[in-house]
This record gives sequence, C-alpha cells and structure tokens, in this order.
Amino acid sequence: MTDHGDRTSVTRHHDQTNAVELLDEVPLSEAEAEYVEAARAANTLRGYRSDWAEFTGWCTSHGDLHVLPAAASTITGYLSDLAKAGAKVGTMSRRLSAIKFVHQLQDLPDPTANARVVAVWEGIRRTHGAPPNQSAPLMPPELFDVLAACPTTKMWKTKGRAPEPDLAGHRDKALLLVGFVAALRRSELAALRIEDIADHPNGLVLALPRSKTNQTGEHIELVVLPRAGNADRCPVTALHRWLEVAGAPTDGPAFRPVGKSNTALPRALHPESINTLIQRAVARAGIDPTHYSAHSLRAGFITYAHLRGATDRAIAHQTRHQSLATLGGYVRIHNAWTDNAATTLGL
Repeated sequence: MTDHGDRTSVTRHHDQTNAVELLDEVPLSEAEAEYVEAARAANTLRGYRSDWAEFTGWCTSHGDLHVLPAAASTITGYLSDLAKAGAKVGTMSRRLSAIKFVHQLQDLPDPTANARVVAVWEGIRRTHGAPPNQSAPLMPPELFDVLAACPTTKMWKTKGRAPEPDLAGHRDKALLLVGFVAALRRSELAALRIEDIADHPNGLVLALPRSKTNQTGEHIELVVLPRAGNADRCPVTALHRWLEVAGAPTDGPAFRPVGKSNTALPRALHPESINTLIQRAVARAGIDPTHYSAHSLRAGFITYAHLRGATDRAIAHQTRHQSLATLGGYVRIHNAWTDNAATTLGL
C-alpha cells in the first residue's frame, strides 16, 4: 500500500471492502462505524475502493498530485486521460462517484461539482457517449431449451453409489424460472430467503425487504410466482423441488451453492456467481453464452411479456420499475421489426 503522507489511503491488504477504510484519522465509535458501513451496498463500496485506488495511483504517477481535497484541474486531467485511453462513459461516471464519496466522508466540498469539472465532463459525455451494453434477453423458445438441458440425475463413477437427484441441476432450473417469471435482479435472487416465500392459492408470493430501488427497506416489495400449466416450466414446482432435494430447509437462503458431494451448502450464492451459473446453463443448451448474464432473465421477462401483449404498467407491476419509460429500452430491438416496411420488400 502506498501512503501519500497526510492524504487518505483506502487500499488495505485484506479481502473485505470496508467503508470505514475510506476514512483516515476520523474517529468513529463502533456504532458509527457500523452505520457508515451500511450506508452503501457491499458491491458499491468494493467498486469505490477500486476506483479510488486507481485515481490515487494516477495522481501519484502524475507528479504526486494532491488527492484530498482534489483540485478541479486534477480531476479534469484524470478524466481527459481516461477518455483518450478509451474508457467508457459509465466507468468514468463511477470514478467520479467514488471521488465524490470519499470527499463527503472527509466532510470536504464536492470537487466534481466544480464548474470546470462539469464542463469537461459534459464534453466527454457528448463526445464519447454510447448506449450501454445490454444483456441479451433469455426467453422462450431459448429459455425452454436451457431448462431442458438442466441435469436432473447425478450419476457417480464410484462403484456401488446409486444415482441421486442432481442438486445443481434442480437449483439451476429453479433459479432460471424464478429469475425469469419474477423478473428478479441477481442481487435479489442471491438475497431471497425461504422465510420470505409465502404460499398463495395461485402460486407463491415473494416478499423482498430490499432491492436496488428500495435500499433502505422502507417498504416490502411483493412479487408473484404463478403456477404454470406445464409442470416442467412451472417456477413454483421447480422451486419446491429444489428445496426438497436440498434438504427441505425452512429458513435461510433460498438459492445455495452445491458442493462436490452433491449437497447444498448452508450459505447464499454470491450475486456474481449467479452470472456464471446462468452462462453455464445457456452453454449446456448449445447456445453461445457470450451475451447472456443474470440480467438476461429480467430482460427476457420484460421483452417476452411485451410481445405477449402485456401493458407497460402490468409489466412494471412485476418488475417494480418506478419509471415506465425505462421499460422501453428492453423492447426497442424487437419493436423495430414490428410493422416495418423493410420486412415486406421481398428481396
């Protein structure tokens, strides 16, 4: 770790990201430290830590520039270098957020609000802005192929060991169907707990105490899982079957890792591992997984529901989008082919 004298240093030689690390020589009580840690999601803090370390490294390599407080010219020089190097606008925006966050923790003025920084940043966005990369929607009929490719029986090479239900296959099938029908984010799939799942005459109701748009838990968001006519494609059946083969737990994480011995481990899946599981499931079906991720399930629900005639308001009721305009980004590619004269040219 490089220490820049009296300036804040946030890189530490341990694995966990800690919001308190972003504070240097600021006395906090134990209770205060816990609340500072809770002020941002763990993934956000991990990103801020990485971004701040990258910024301080750039300052060191450019004449040991002062980082706290950072001068407007330092930030604009940093942004200009990033832009010229081909950094994405989204990446630069996150770096600015990290710089702002650290200054706020030190009770310093926000340098990113300086007129010089604002002007340069606006110019970069206009010059280098591009639509964000979106995950391909995973929906029928491809979704059905992916579900069919999930293994249900575990065969052992060990002599005398009888076949068993393939826990990973059953988990993946439940993960795919719940993620698609409930239109959940990967963080919500990872955080889903068994005690938050309630029976209903029409299926199941998932109570989400927190989400991306409800980070403080001021209200519980409800998502429904209706029963499907086809048992092989029913999220309720798949979830019940997974929990059954996992040992029928009554509380704790709904989706768990599966060990090499074909047993469910007593911890939740990490959100990032859900991306990997989805891509592996897609690859098992013989589909190139490059453009798929956990978000493909949520995107697939929105796109498929739209194609089936659901209104934006009905879709938002399940996805919990606060802005109906946001839904348009998911379906614009498919809408481009609807009632388009280019498809009738007969060439």
